[in-house]
Amino acid sequence: MAPLAAMKTNPKFIFFTDFDGTITTRDSNDYMIDNLGYGKEKRVQLNKGVLHGKSTFRDSFRDMLDSIPLPFDECKKILVDNIVLDPYFKEFYDWSRANNVPVVVLSGGMEPIIKELLEHLVGDGTEHIQIVSNDVAPRDGKDINEQGGWQIKFHDDSHFGHDKSVEIAPYHALPDAERPVMFYAGDGVSDLSAAKETDLLFAKKGHDLVDYCVRENVPFTLFEDWSSILATVKEIHAGTKTVQQVSAEGVEDFKRGANNKN
Repeated sequence: MAPLAAMKTNPKFIFFTDFDGTITTRDSNDYMIDNLGYGKEKRVQLNKGVLHGKSTFRDSFRDMLDSIPLPFDECKKILVDNIVLDPYFKEFYDWSRANNVPVVVLSGGMEPIIKELLEHLVGDGTEHIQIVSNDVAPRDGKDINEQGGWQIKFHDDSHFGHDKSVEIAPYHALPDAERPVMFYAGDGVSDLSAAKETDLLFAKKGHDLVDYCVRENVPFTLFEDWSSILATVKEIHAGTKTVQQVSAEGVEDFKRGANNKN
């Protein structure tokens, strides 16, 4: 088996995370579809279809992105001007680098956009963030930077387009003495495959991933921004709390109505 990229420094903890709407305050793909494509109403309708098993994420997401006619370089410029980083992610990332907690982005989005936004929003050090995601490809006879010239290139053949659980699975297979504690943070339908795979799942308050976890009885703890994630991971890293304690508290918080949208 090939060496696992996040295990190079023999970490005791690894943080896997979604990108859009999790590291950022809004989803860059949603932004493009809502403002440059066929709009929010149809996007929400298709997402509900995925959540309830009526269509695949792969098919609905391709349909959404195909509604965007602008050249790819113009899309990137618009996103750089409009997408904002979670206000506490940089602090989390700086702490994670100082404490040997690798961050791995598992995204249903496209790598060129993720790299561009990370470099713009986080700055120095983003080369240490491993990105596993979909890509972009030209349409036949066209260049991605011309009108109607690009399309998504999916990472794999799964109905997700990118089955995030496949990336996490080899870490599960490590011997107990080597296997790190694994965290995951996410918010939406592209996170469904990863939701059951890690030791502690952070699900963003008020979003689709919470609904899925409740329906499938998947334990999770809610977050609104990365300040609470950082505080929790610090406690686990220091040994003052266990993953089991945090997970149990997360379930109780939800039962008390912590997921109610403000």
